[in-house]
Amino acid sequence: MARLPYLDVDDLAPEDRRLLDPPMNLFRVLAYCPPGARAFGRQGIWIRFKTRLDPRLRQMAILRVGAVTRTEYEYSHHIKLSREFGLSDDDIRAVVAGPEAESLTEVERLVLTAADEMTNGVGIGAETFKALQGHLDEGMMVELTMALSYYNGVVRMLNSLDIDVEPDYQRYLEEFPLP
Repeated sequence: MARLPYLDVDDLAPEDRRLLDPPMNLFRVLAYCPPGARAFGRQGIWIRFKTRLDPRLRQMAILRVGAVTRTEYEYSHHIKLSREFGLSDDDIRAVVAGPEAESLTEVERLVLTAADEMTNGVGIGAETFKALQGHLDEGMMVELTMALSYYNGVVRMLNSLDIDVEPDYQRYLEEFPLP
């Protein structure tokens, strides 16, 4: 169970009830701080729907953060989202396997390497960054960096607040067990 009790719609002021649409466990805790929950949501929506970065690459990067940190909540939610953004089951397995997976293209391998470097360290390494610049323009480089930074923050928040995976997402953990 989460370190804070999960809020329900009835616990919120009328103007804050949309924060629980959908009523995911993460949102049910973030709703303790409505202004922060709104800001958090706006950033996530921008990353997911408004960047120019290829959605497949973005989802690979985000899913890799969940896999590397072994954050079941992030990982399970982004398996579902990865499929919605065009990743196949083989693509998902390659992301979990990491940058050395044989089926990956050069840019996919570099994106996973960037995710690993930022997740395990404090930033994308100079060599990886330079190699990625051969595939992504300056704006997309910033978008990838922002997405990786945001989701590295998300997994730290999920783990600190001890957010439980919803029952509907457990099947993704069974289908794609974390190594």
